[in-house]
Amino acid sequence: MACAQLCGAAEPTKTADWQATFTKFNAKGTLVISDERAKPAKLLVFNPERAKQRMSPASTFKIPHSLMALDAGVLKDEFQIFRWDGVERSFSGHNQDQNLRSAMRTSALWVYEIFAKQIGEKRAGEYLQKIGYGNADPSTDKGSYWVDGKLAISAEEQIAFLQKLYLNQLPFAKEHQLLVKDMLVNEAGKDWILRAKTGWEGRFGWWVGYVEWPTGPVFFALNIDTPDRMADLYKREAMVRDVLQSIGALPAPMKVN
Repeated sequence: MACAQLCGAAEPTKTADWQATFTKFNAKGTLVISDERAKPAKLLVFNPERAKQRMSPASTFKIPHSLMALDAGVLKDEFQIFRWDGVERSFSGHNQDQNLRSAMRTSALWVYEIFAKQIGEKRAGEYLQKIGYGNADPSTDKGSYWVDGKLAISAEEQIAFLQKLYLNQLPFAKEHQLLVKDMLVNEAGKDWILRAKTGWEGRFGWWVGYVEWPTGPVFFALNIDTPDRMADLYKREAMVRDVLQSIGALPAPMKVN
């Protein structure tokens, strides 16, 4: 089983010295990496206290939410079309008809609000309990429960969830897990694949995922404060890439002469 301590292996957590990266990007937050390319796996954590702090998953919840929608039958397949309601939203990519792939790629909140309404709070809670997702609380006073509601998950718990997804060990059909993982592909090389999803609550942002290598996966979960809001969003991916490249878990960008 390709899991680090979060899935029960004995390798202790190591506090990672990635302060230089956080300083370079003027960011406050946490980064957890489970490097499983060698045995025993290494679990590296920057800011261990925050790594255990549960926060709104925001759009990283689209990963389990897609699985829930497929399992519940509110979504027939990845090709089902959801007609745009004509409401102009701030991101142009949301203002068009969507299918599952485009909704995942553009983080189209309104599509997942349809899923949430059709699944219902009771069944959503049952799914969340079943997969052990954070505090498993889909209640909300206003807004979407994974952004503005009570659902919360820590960076360490994000890693544990991704480890189960990687191994197709979530309580969903294998073909649905394979589909969702295919939709998470961001980039790939000759012998590696990067699968990841962003999230943004407004006050803080996420980037979670993993890099597959022939020798094993490297999981990551970052969350950082975003006081400058959209101007800070690029930092999520840039910071993780910076660290992954430093440990050889992602190739360095090609230099153009």
